[in-house]
Amino acid sequence: MTDLSEKILHRVSESEPISTLELSKQFQEDHQKIIGALKSIQAHGDLLVAEPQSDKFIELTEEGKLIVETGSHEAKIYNAVPDDGIPQSDLMKIPNAKVGFSKAMSAGWIVMDKNGAAPVIKKKVHKIVDTVQANLKLILSGHAAQIADSVKQEYKKRKLIQEVVQKSFLLSKGRDFSLTLTKLETDLTADMLVSGNWKNLSFKEYNFDALGTPLDCGYLHPLLKVRFEFRQIFLEMGFSEMPTNNYVENSFWNFDALFQPQQHPARDAHDTFFVSDPKISTKFPEEYKERVKEVHSKGGYGSIGYRYDWKIEEAQKNLLRTHTTANSARMLYKLAQQKQFKPTKLFSIDKVFRNETLDATHLAEFCQVEGVIADYDVTLGDLIGVFAEFFKKLGITELEFKPAYNPYTEPSMEIFCFHNGLGKWIELGNSGMFRPEMLLAMGLPENVRVIAWGLSLERPTMIKYGLTNIRDLVGPKVDLEMVQRSPICRLDK
Repeated sequence: MTDLSEKILHRVSESEPISTLELSKQFQEDHQKIIGALKSIQAHGDLLVAEPQSDKFIELTEEGKLIVETGSHEAKIYNAVPDDGIPQSDLMKIPNAKVGFSKAMSAGWIVMDKNGAAPVIKKKVHKIVDTVQANLKLILSGHAAQIADSVKQEYKKRKLIQEVVQKSFLLSKGRDFSLTLTKLETDLTADMLVSGNWKNLSFKEYNFDALGTPLDCGYLHPLLKVRFEFRQIFLEMGFSEMPTNNYVENSFWNFDALFQPQQHPARDAHDTFFVSDPKISTKFPEEYKERVKEVHSKGGYGSIGYRYDWKIEEAQKNLLRTHTTANSARMLYKLAQQKQFKPTKLFSIDKVFRNETLDATHLAEFCQVEGVIADYDVTLGDLIGVFAEFFKKLGITELEFKPAYNPYTEPSMEIFCFHNGLGKWIELGNSGMFRPEMLLAMGLPENVRVIAWGLSLERPTMIKYGLTNIRDLVGPKVDLEMVQRSPICRLDK
C-alpha cells in the first residue's frame, strides 16, 4: 500500500488536480484500492486535498448483457415462429416468452390466428430489426447519449439497464504535501520523554469517534434484554417469581381449574397443541378435583355453573400450555392450603403455545408476562392503578382498556397501547379479577380477591426497538446484526 501511496503522490505532483478514477485507469488498479491508499495518505496529515466527486452513468444488467449476446426477448419470439405458424401454447415455452410475446405483438411483428381449435401465432412481417439489442450495444460501448431518454426509461422499467452513481475524489496538493510518507508514531514511550526525542517526531492522530473492536462473544437477544427489565420492574414492585419450568401441562390445570368449560373453543385442536405421548395425566388433588367437577356441572359459591356432564377424560389430556395462568392456578391452590392466608404478589415470564395464524403480530409460540396479586378486598381500580405504574416504568403511557370476556375472570379487560411504528392501537394483553368459582373451589377465604394480567413480551419489545413485524424479532429471518447492534434496553423508571 505504501508503494501505491507514493505513486499517487508523485502523479499528483506532476499533474494536479487529478481524479482517483483517472489514477485507477493509469495504474490499472481497482478504484477501491486507490481509495484505500488515499485514506492511508490522509492519515499522515494534510498532504492531499481530496474533493468529493459524483458521476452518474448507465450500465447493463445481467439480463441486458444476455440480450446483447443473444438478442431481445421479442426477437427470439419472432424467430421462433415458422412460416406456417406455431400454436401459442408451444411458443410460450420459450424462456421470457411472456414479455417477449407482448412486445412482439405491440411491435406488429406477429399476429394471432383464432380461427382454429387453438390460437396459432404467425409472422406479420417478413423481416425485423432488433432495435433493443442495437441500443443496448450502444450503451455497452459508452454511447448512451445517442439514445432517447424515453427509450432509456423504458429499458429501466424492463430492468435491462440501471443507473449507477460512481463516487470518487479530485486530488490536489495539500498544505503539508510531500513525495514521501513519514512513519507516524502511535505510542508515546518513556524513552521518548527521557531523551526529548518526541519533539522531533510526528504522531498519528487519535480517532476518538472510532468504534472499539467488537468483542468475540455472544450477544443478548432484544427479547432477553426487555425480559430482564420486566423482571426488575416486578421485583422492584415487590413481586415474587413463580416456577414455570413445565411447558407440557394437563387440561385440568390449564382449563378446568380456571373454570373454563370443557366444550370451550379454546380446548379444540384448532387453538391448542395437544401432546400425543404422554397423552394423559392421572395425578390430581382428589378433593379439589371433586370441587372443580361440582362447580362446573352443578354450580356453587353463588353460581349455577355450566350445567354439563364434566368428564375426567377431558381434564386428563396433556397439551403445550396455552398460558402461564396454569402456573398461577397451581400457586394459588398451594397458597390456599396454608393454615393462614398471606397476601401475595407473583409474576412469571415464560413461553406459551397457541395454534395461531402467523402474521405481523402473532406467532404460534410467544412469551407471556403474567402478574397476579392476591389480597383482601382488592378491586378493579387497584388493577388499573397497577397497570398505570407498571407501564409507566416501561415508557408506555398511552393506554386504553376494553371490556372483554374470559371464562375465569369477571370483570375482564383487554389492554391496548398506541404503536407509533404501526400507527395504530395494538393489543398488549388481557386482565381481570379471578371468579369466585375458581378461587373458592381452591379453598381461599371468601373476602380474598385476585387480580391478574397476562401480556406479550414480544409486542413491548417491538415497540422499544421500532420493529413492525414480529418475524423480524423471532424466527429464521432474524437479522443477526440487528441482535448485535440492538442497544441495552433502558426503560424510564
